[in-house]
Amino acid sequence: MPEFRSEFVRTLVGRGFLHQCTDLDAVDALASQQPMTAYIGFDCTAPSLHVGSLVSIMLLRRLQRSGHRPVVLLGGGTTRIGDPSGRDEARKLLSDESIRENMAGIRRVFANFLDFDDGPTGALTVNNADWLDGLAYIPFLRDFGRHFSVNRMLTFDSVKLRLEREQPLSFLEFNYMVLQAYDFLELARRFDCTLQMGGSDQWGNIVSGCELGRRIDGRTLYGLTTPLITTASGAKMGKTAAGAVWLSEELLSPYGYWQFWRNTEDGDVGRFLRLFTELPLSEIERLEKLEGAEINAAKTVLADEATRLCHGEAARATAAETARRTFADEGAGDALPTIEVSRDELEAGIPAFELFRRAGLAESGGAARRLIKGGGARLNNTPLSEETRPVSLTDAGADGQLKLSAGKKRHALVRIV
Repeated sequence: MPEFRSEFVRTLVGRGFLHQCTDLDAVDALASQQPMTAYIGFDCTAPSLHVGSLVSIMLLRRLQRSGHRPVVLLGGGTTRIGDPSGRDEARKLLSDESIRENMAGIRRVFANFLDFDDGPTGALTVNNADWLDGLAYIPFLRDFGRHFSVNRMLTFDSVKLRLEREQPLSFLEFNYMVLQAYDFLELARRFDCTLQMGGSDQWGNIVSGCELGRRIDGRTLYGLTTPLITTASGAKMGKTAAGAVWLSEELLSPYGYWQFWRNTEDGDVGRFLRLFTELPLSEIERLEKLEGAEINAAKTVLADEATRLCHGEAARATAAETARRTFADEGAGDALPTIEVSRDELEAGIPAFELFRRAGLAESGGAARRLIKGGGARLNNTPLSEETRPVSLTDAGADGQLKLSAGKKRHALVRIV
């Protein structure tokens, strides 16, 4: 591996964060000389971010821990349009109220990963609606739109894939890359931000921002992307049978989050330890050499470290203890995901597949039916064979609860109220 001057670039390369960079030597030199300001943008399309955004979040954390200033750009403006990157169809347009609520939830996620103090490396949260809302259309087209080549924009993956598949791409979405480039220029002017980072699907948009800064202000700006993260089996990172793996405990319990990491495929353990924990590389190299049943110890370390970063030490300890009690003692730990069902509803009986869907152990009624038909569902540790089998009060234990299990590793409680 080449010798890099800055801790930041050494960390990116050594831990697998780096995919592309407009000028890695220049970024390395800049990061070795003085505190550097860099940003990543996040649109507010949901009330929380999920594990699919965790590489970007950890990248900002690594930036700050290396002595630089991270900027979290929240897309209060661009969320109204929708990023076409990596999508087969337009995003659903959200109301301004929904965008504000989502933005508040996303801010809370970042509070667990970054330090928002007043020092030179204190993180900033910025809303691009602060400048996009005030743009006048004709002056914006005249001053900035003339610097964008439609011919080139048509070659960007986010556009080209839609056109090749003959899927509609609205003029609204086509504007997204122009606004993202303008965001970079604004952040450079306001905060001396010199580096934009993001996922590999953002490369074209990021390069456009670098070029706009050069053409408008004569600024030298840089871009850097992370690789697309998939699992060893080829699945998209962060997707499970029960849906997205959220970073907010309101949407996914710390136990559910811990269990997600504990269920990591053997071939992903070393890579995920590098990306999603702060363990020393020497310790990671030791853990990834474990084989057979011993690899489970490395998965437990991954689950512990990832949960501690996202939810704190107290939540990590509770989640780990719940897992120990659930698996070692065949019990039901206090922190298992829990749903409440009324006594009246249970008296009438609820189809088993519906209860599994409500508990988040399947993403739909059809998925829950398939789970039960395939022999992967249990009620109070007893296998279920009929997806429509009524679950009623007679199934509850003395504590007024029922335990649902999907496979050997995913569990939930039903509490009668």
